[in-house]
Amino acid sequence: MTQRKLRLAYLVTHPIQYQAPLLRRINAEPDIDLTVFFGTDFSARPFVAADFGQTIEWDVPLLEGYRHELLPAVGAREERDLGFWKPLNYGLANRLAAGQFDALWIHGYARWLHWSAMASAKRRGIKVLLRDEATPISAARSPLKRLAKRGFFYGLSQMVDAFLAIGSLNRRYYVEQGVAGERIFMMPYAVDNARFKADAAKASVSREQLRASLGLEPDRPVLLFAAKLIERKRPLQLVEAFAKVHAEPALRRPYLLFAGDGPLRKQVEEKATELAPGVVKVLGFQRQTELPRCYDLCDAFVLPSGQEAWGLVVNEVMCAGKAVIASDMVGSAPDLVIPGENGAVFRTDDVYDLARAIRHVLKDQDRLAAMGRRSREIIDRWSFEEDVAGLRQALATLCPELIQVRPA
Repeated sequence: MTQRKLRLAYLVTHPIQYQAPLLRRINAEPDIDLTVFFGTDFSARPFVAADFGQTIEWDVPLLEGYRHELLPAVGAREERDLGFWKPLNYGLANRLAAGQFDALWIHGYARWLHWSAMASAKRRGIKVLLRDEATPISAARSPLKRLAKRGFFYGLSQMVDAFLAIGSLNRRYYVEQGVAGERIFMMPYAVDNARFKADAAKASVSREQLRASLGLEPDRPVLLFAAKLIERKRPLQLVEAFAKVHAEPALRRPYLLFAGDGPLRKQVEEKATELAPGVVKVLGFQRQTELPRCYDLCDAFVLPSGQEAWGLVVNEVMCAGKAVIASDMVGSAPDLVIPGENGAVFRTDDVYDLARAIRHVLKDQDRLAAMGRRSREIIDRWSFEEDVAGLRQALATLCPELIQVRPA
């Protein structure tokens, strides 16, 4: 008798551009029957992004290549309406029963929808897997909050059968909350490496044309920031740090590019004009298909965030083979940035230490190129294949009669 496929349900609030290719990859597994449930579909159509203050429409497919359903809901479904109760979805319990699912994978645990889904799954004997972004550095927590969080996780652990860790800090966070190590499986935060590598290679053909269109002189290094221009990302501090080093002869007078938009744009432009005139350029919001041109053009990337659960843009630029400078509050840094090998890590909110990191990475051109090559080597081992392997390991532990771990 042919063994049936494992029926896996995945619940997430909305379609996410980084997750769509991963869902297609999981759906290609011959022994997994995947169905994705969304609470809202606002991101799959043009929507007003609060941090950008403009209408966004993703130019990559979000709903292709896997089975999906939009859960019915009471109330609005726009990004601005998302909250603990919103959208107020219903009907998942019936869908779980009708689909006879073996496992339910949930992204996040901070909404009513997540908890109702866990309760529905447990009542039906469906195994629950949880993936979330929380880390020891993702939020400020007082001793009282940490104690309360540990109590919260005691209850959460009764509802969850396996935890999927996006990185080493996320895994450490679960352990600190009392989750047993054998219940945690690595499913690292990754991007579509193949696509970003291919797009960067394609962009390299027109690199000099882009450089010329931006008024950048040849043979001068380019430092790139690609994120929202909001306080949490610390773009103003980056301008200050860059201004301290940009005129040093040993650095060959680098440029700084900002690929992004947001409420701090005017302040960034004004501070750049004041402190580093002519060498800082704000490009505005760049679509997913446009970003690889920026990644290919730059020599090093910097993410100075004061708080960053992960920072998938780091993965993306590493696929283009670039050095990375990250603050010690960027969640991906412990896994992806090895100081001295493929970049540098600096103390958050320390402008002088950020300037030191910029100076260290840009000073030696040969070492800078070697750092870029090392980034490619590191990210090659941090991909969707590792995601699928981790998910399969968790499922094989919970449903061994339906799925097995593939040999390494």
